[in-house]
Amino acid sequence: MEKSAKNQGESPSLHIVRADSQIEDEYDDKEESLRPRALSEFLGQRQVKENLSVFIDAARKRQEALDHLFLIGPPGLGKTTLAEITARELGADFKVTSAPALDKPKDLAGILSTLQERTVFFIDEIHRLKPAIEEMLYIAMEDFELDWIIGQGAAARTVRVPLPRFTLVGATTKAGMVSKPLQTRFGIIQRFNFYDENELASIVRRSAGILGSKIDDDAASAIAKCSRGTPRVANRIVRRMRDFAEVYGNGRITKQIVLDGLRRLQIDSLGLELFDREVLASIIEKFGGGPVGAETLAISLGEAQDTLEDYYEPYLIQCGLLQRTPRGRVATPLAYEHLGIKSHSKSNDTFLFE
Repeated sequence: MEKSAKNQGESPSLHIVRADSQIEDEYDDKEESLRPRALSEFLGQRQVKENLSVFIDAARKRQEALDHLFLIGPPGLGKTTLAEITARELGADFKVTSAPALDKPKDLAGILSTLQERTVFFIDEIHRLKPAIEEMLYIAMEDFELDWIIGQGAAARTVRVPLPRFTLVGATTKAGMVSKPLQTRFGIIQRFNFYDENELASIVRRSAGILGSKIDDDAASAIAKCSRGTPRVANRIVRRMRDFAEVYGNGRITKQIVLDGLRRLQIDSLGLELFDREVLASIIEKFGGGPVGAETLAISLGEAQDTLEDYYEPYLIQCGLLQRTPRGRVATPLAYEHLGIKSHSKSNDTFLFE
């Protein structure tokens, strides 16, 4: 069961789940239970699941801690869920925090000193760890010891505190920002890919069933097509379609309910939302189709550059609507076609400004 940080003396950012509770009491609410609880329930990422299943079985047979696990991939693909499933499959405790919440080395030391044998310790956004904390983590991962300095000045001395064998699971959306020394200390590295439409349709049907809604197969396929290859987006749309079905229908999610609902939510056939289309329209209408720098584009849209680069651009690039070039962002001919805007050739542009 989850225990409060106040009662345990932990950082407020730390979430603890005990294995002996089977984590069954954590998700009584239907909305939360959309997360799969076992590898057999986790849909998609077949190669990741198959490999991880072997490693978990081997560690369980040897009664050892699983090797440290590094999960790489865009947000919303199930990295946190898989980390939690790993702890459950191992029958181990599960502790969660995020790198931005670890402000000082003592924050990490406080967590590491409370770990039990074979605990699965999950750090989200691990690429944002501060250097001093990262260096402390090196020793903890490799030697299962904690370096701690006692005293100050000339009287200061270093004490090594032994730690139980634990499994660190690090998740990141930016593997390139994780230092090589940290990457090499992970024994298992798994990369998540976007889901295909069949996988997403299966996830949609499962989620609708958990939420107590009946859904037609063609409705599930329609949701899958506009879910940006991401289960988190698919589940969000399923919840909204359930609302539309209950208010405007008989509670059953049909294809017509989905099409009407997507129109109300301003989500198009490619899964682009209003702001996605504004990004493309801004490049085309304000900057002649590009190239335009990310900072300039972000200012024109009133959005943070990091949000633009991390959340919106990857999917637009994946759809072939946007290109990143050394000179800046460029809208592709497919973007003009999708928005219904007539493309102007470079020869015409040159003539206009001569």
